[in-house]
Amino acid sequence: MSKINQSTAPAQADIVAEADRLASRLAAAREAIGSVIFGQDDVIEKALVTILSGGHALLVGVPGLAKTKLVDTLGTVLGLDASRVQFTPDLMPSDILGSEVLEEDNKGKRSFRFIPGPVFCQLLMADEINRASPRTQSALLQAMQEHHITVAGQRHDLPRPFHVLATQNPLEQEGTYPLPEAQLDRFLMQIDVGYPDMEAERRMLAETTGATESAVRQILDTDELMAAQRLIRRIPVGDSIVEAILKIVRAARPGSGEEAIDRDIAWGPGPRASQALMLTVRARALVDGRLAPSLEDVAALAEPILKHRMAMTFSARAEGKSVSEAISGFIGSAI
Repeated sequence: MSKINQSTAPAQADIVAEADRLASRLAAAREAIGSVIFGQDDVIEKALVTILSGGHALLVGVPGLAKTKLVDTLGTVLGLDASRVQFTPDLMPSDILGSEVLEEDNKGKRSFRFIPGPVFCQLLMADEINRASPRTQSALLQAMQEHHITVAGQRHDLPRPFHVLATQNPLEQEGTYPLPEAQLDRFLMQIDVGYPDMEAERRMLAETTGATESAVRQILDTDELMAAQRLIRRIPVGDSIVEAILKIVRAARPGSGEEAIDRDIAWGPGPRASQALMLTVRARALVDGRLAPSLEDVAALAEPILKHRMAMTFSARAEGKSVSEAISGFIGSAI
């Protein structure tokens, strides 16, 4: 198949062989997801890249754009044990994490037993996460970052792999709560979900309003997915890619002496953004059947990696400047 360069040095022959095999499997997975999610090829790619990189994604878009269906389809195709939580204003942390109950056996002895919550899965769908209170939103923090939770002083490890794909309605809609910066930073990338084009919507009408609908099948299993995640960290990255990542991320931080940046950027991305870009450019290359990431991968992923990790000042917003425009400028300067 492969666009992967077969003249790679012998020391990397095992990486090439494994990448070649996994690339074909990932191509099949991508095609399977695209057979039921129409007109969202870029969203599908970014969601796959997020999971391959071992991270979590925040899907942002108005209702009705198949965000929930995308997550459900990903769980089926990738062979992950999936769970879904509908976030509401009255949702409590224990509704997500689980709780201890007091039980009494036949001899009258009482003891506490932990009942796991829906977070004990491999793919958690946090639907409309910004409709829950900040207290409940923060209940996911430890699970997302450390892959375990603590209830009543006892540690409970989550299954592996563990990924959170959260959906969020635009903040200007009624009844939503902005996610705190600490939780936003736990998401590897923010994926903006837009409306499909006319041809995709026409196909959607034809294939989803009949007597039957297309069903997806499992393509990967957990072992294959985790093997791909390990491979991502072994894929080599050229010096030019590393320099481009550093230039873009560091350019987005105020306090570096750039007057325009200090004036327009209220707060910028930390080192976690650089780490995220390093992982995701490798994953995007593998999804595309390539062994080495390119500057095009950096340019394509910089905005979803940085967008939720920085904010414009009040004066910049008053002048109509946006985060997306600022990031485009950083990319143009670095690449």
